[in-house]
Amino acid sequence: MSKWSPEPNPGKADHAAAGRPRDATDSNLNSVLVVGRSQITRVVVCKIIEQSGLRPASEAPDTAERTLAALRPAVIILDGGADNSDCNQLLESIAAMRRLSKTPRVVFLSNRNGTPESLSLGPTVDAVVAKPITPETLQPVIERLLAGLRG
Repeated sequence: MSKWSPEPNPGKADHAAAGRPRDATDSNLNSVLVVGRSQITRVVVCKIIEQSGLRPASEAPDTAERTLAALRPAVIILDGGADNSDCNQLLESIAAMRRLSKTPRVVFLSNRNGTPESLSLGPTVDAVVAKPITPETLQPVIERLLAGLRG
């Protein structure tokens, strides 16, 4: 009787177990996590993401950290809320993930125009999209961030 067994398929758990750094291939490149207090904003953003052929997941800021770790999305969209601080508690977790990987890329939804630097969001945020959110403003940003991960 042969003791041959197929080589295990290297996946997310294998990289973590081996202590190797994760890269963009460990992320779900078709997945986008939308985080915000406003359920209406999350629904609107999820519909825009679906139109792009991507799979959205939606969470409130207080429950998003667990989903972020489990889903490993390529992109996370943070709704800053009225004062641009609704998702601040997630930025440290996202920064920790990015120290090990290129992902997730972060889009910040803001009530003001600006750059991550001008809005004092730090290096974890890759792009800012001003509200109101439309497919014409959000889709190109997501596509640009994903192209950078794929290419």
